[in-house]
Amino acid sequence: MDGIEVYHPRYPLIPKVSMALHGFSLFLSSLKLLKKINKTFPFDLIDGHYIYPDGFAAVLLGKAMKRPVVLSARGSDINQFTGFKSIKPMIRYALGHAEHVISVCDALKQEMVALGINDDKISVIPNGVDSKQFYPVDKSKARKKLSLPINKKIILSVGSLIPRKGFHVIIDAFPKLLQEDSNSYLYIIGEGYFRPSLERQIEALNLTQHVTLVGECPNTELKFWYSAADVFCLASSREGWANVIMESLACGTPVVATNVWGAPEILTSTGIGMLVDRTPDAFYNALKRALETLGESEVWQHKIFFLKLCIFPEFFQEGN
Repeated sequence: MDGIEVYHPRYPLIPKVSMALHGFSLFLSSLKLLKKINKTFPFDLIDGHYIYPDGFAAVLLGKAMKRPVVLSARGSDINQFTGFKSIKPMIRYALGHAEHVISVCDALKQEMVALGINDDKISVIPNGVDSKQFYPVDKSKARKKLSLPINKKIILSVGSLIPRKGFHVIIDAFPKLLQEDSNSYLYIIGEGYFRPSLERQIEALNLTQHVTLVGECPNTELKFWYSAADVFCLASSREGWANVIMESLACGTPVVATNVWGAPEILTSTGIGMLVDRTPDAFYNALKRALETLGESEVWQHKIFFLKLCIFPEFFQEGN
């Protein structure tokens, strides 16, 4: 990958049963490989992403190889896995024995501090976005390329089709939105086991002409979808730092998202988006307002806000 050799050590697991053993299993399967790599590449540091099981295994490898370890918390590894009694002690162990910890947002950092990790040991480094891959495309050209209606209002949502992403919440908000404007359309990009349930919901609400489950889409094509949309929508129940929000903003498209975890650290101004509760009514009101007030003419304003967010985050506050 990009000129770097990538290894995939295999380790045994039994879904839903052996989760508490995954960290140990990953450590044992990787140790021999790591010793072999060390002979030709005597590394100085182990960089582990996702606290469990990867981070826990990385800390054990660091002890075995006598190397310092830096861990990165991404989201579910802290905001979900700490709820498992068998895993929480291993998460604490990994965080406690790492040389330093990186968090993608301050909300995750505070959660780790609550676990007893020293505040000074944690640095907040948000995820970036590839500006060579995600950038504004003329809306009309994007819609034409994707065979989307040129003069309609388009809402976009992207993610795995699982309950946590909240697509069912957005769909529930749509009938009321259509009563206000029958020219509104919702496109959902992604795949997952929740698809049949979403299909039944769309049919039951008579939304088949206005809500489309697009399926999977290559990352290289997403910029066209973001650029074609009038507003991007994310109804997740939890997110560490939602890459899709960053991608949408990079393409000049405003966002409506649930007010959870890293989202309020990204959407710090109504100039680029709105934060809402995770209810159909809240999303209806926000989407209605967004479609009424945020249009194509403001795309450059969104780009300016996004650049401020990336380059001068300390100045990116309401009113600046």
